[in-house]
Amino acid sequence: MKTSQPAASVRKLLRQFGLKARKGLGQHFLIDEASLQAVVDAAQLSPEDVVIEVGPGLGVLTAELARRAGKVIAVELDTKLASLLKHRLASLSNVDIINADILNVSPSQLVEGGNDYKVVANLPYYITSPILRHFVEASLKPSLMVVMVQREVGEAIVANPGKMTLLAISLQVYSKPKIVSYVSAQSFYPSPKVDSVIVRFELLPEPVVKVADINSFFDVVRCGFSSSRKQLHNSLAQGLGVKPAEVVLLLDKAGIEPKRRAETLSLEEWARLYEVLMPSGKDIVSC
Repeated sequence: MKTSQPAASVRKLLRQFGLKARKGLGQHFLIDEASLQAVVDAAQLSPEDVVIEVGPGLGVLTAELARRAGKVIAVELDTKLASLLKHRLASLSNVDIINADILNVSPSQLVEGGNDYKVVANLPYYITSPILRHFVEASLKPSLMVVMVQREVGEAIVANPGKMTLLAISLQVYSKPKIVSYVSAQSFYPSPKVDSVIVRFELLPEPVVKVADINSFFDVVRCGFSSSRKQLHNSLAQGLGVKPAEVVLLLDKAGIEPKRRAETLSLEEWARLYEVLMPSGKDIVSC
């Protein structure tokens, strides 16, 4: 089986199995050899590695992963594609095809004995954020993730204070993300309307922020981002159900200028804000 397929070959294969790319599932099949190799190289695979692949599609990446890793667990939501994969990859004894929604399956259910594993995938655009959070927040986290995502999303994930988003914070708390390569829209069939990037996440042994309750920490962050165009003291006042003037005092105590906006805060500043808010007895009302 070749490791890359031109668009004509992909169309032929889809016709052969009575399939077509499903826009609703964000299906764009990788057809560029260089991009394929960039993904696999970034994962630094060895015969001892177990890999979870999400959305294997036609199995181009799956086959290459199987050549380098000891075990590949490919989770495909589309029942027809899962059937196609079982047929095409039947000769690869180290590949398991799981027909399931990855968000309904915990990593510990997929990886035997709670062993280390890596995530390597070309993620569907429409569900990128939930999938990434699914893994970084799991009880059994991967040691490494290498994923292809929409360029705008990838650049947001690796952003520094000034351009931070809720997604960036939720991932940078648990990992060190880095863009390793840019991928043009023409590298896929059918071509999406936007380019992609390959992002490599090194998972951390412990969250970057040292807080008593990580869930409450994220409640504070969500409140800060609840009205992104508002100044921080107004956004937090809404979530805490108190007057902005009272929040100003708390922000001053945390050493944060009240007129700043949520996207400008660093992880350390969010942690300081959490530490000030929690002892104050303020409960998060709604965000």
